[in-house]
Amino acid sequence: MNDSKAEKPEYGNWILPRFVYLPALAALLFLGLSYIFLPFIGAASFCLLVSGYLAYARYRFSPAGGDLQAEIRAGVLSHLDWDGKGTALDVGCGNGALVSQMAQKYREAKVVGIDYWGPKWEYSKGVCSRNARLEGVAQRVVFQNASGSALPFKEGCFEVVISNLAFHEVRDAKDKREVIREALRVVKKGGRFVFQDLFLLRRIYGQIDDLVAAVRGMGITRVKFVRTGNAPFIPTVLKLPAMVGALGILYGEK
Repeated sequence: MNDSKAEKPEYGNWILPRFVYLPALAALLFLGLSYIFLPFIGAASFCLLVSGYLAYARYRFSPAGGDLQAEIRAGVLSHLDWDGKGTALDVGCGNGALVSQMAQKYREAKVVGIDYWGPKWEYSKGVCSRNARLEGVAQRVVFQNASGSALPFKEGCFEVVISNLAFHEVRDAKDKREVIREALRVVKKGGRFVFQDLFLLRRIYGQIDDLVAAVRGMGITRVKFVRTGNAPFIPTVLKLPAMVGALGILYGEK
């Protein structure tokens, strides 16, 4: 008998199981220690609260809980103004979800996905290729290992460059604005870009007005910013800056 689940694309969950289990285990540890030193019960309560919050977020990000991941991801393509002719790049493609969706939407396009794929995540080049095959777009997509800080492509070789929640994860770039600059470098003159990330986190990107001005100074003809962290489909409890409340989209034309 065939396992139907084995033949479905796997797009994972942004909240990994360990993010839920580790605080829960810490809560149990502190609860045990509270028998020796009562104030530890406060630490146990805090860890239990964190575990519960992350468990809720994991559920809501999953298909069973409404698939908020898919809705957030859809915001990228909804801001893309493109005729679908040419080649597109997804910087930090993760499990290949956006790559496959682009290839499905733009039937004449070739889509390239790059990622560093480390042990921190449950993604890999193999998972991306499998998902693309199951989505029926394997012939028009390419995946390769690379860092968003040093893209292995010539300047201006893509009609479109997109990215979703990847720039802040590029560890070999201290200044994440330089990751944006590198992504824009490979966009053709007149090409389009759509980047979604935690752009409202000041400790990473500074003031949003300054960020938009900086992007405009990177040889960009048109750039706009849309705050997506406050979208009505996102539950209020998940709109904290540490979750998706700092989420926004930079898009425009080079």
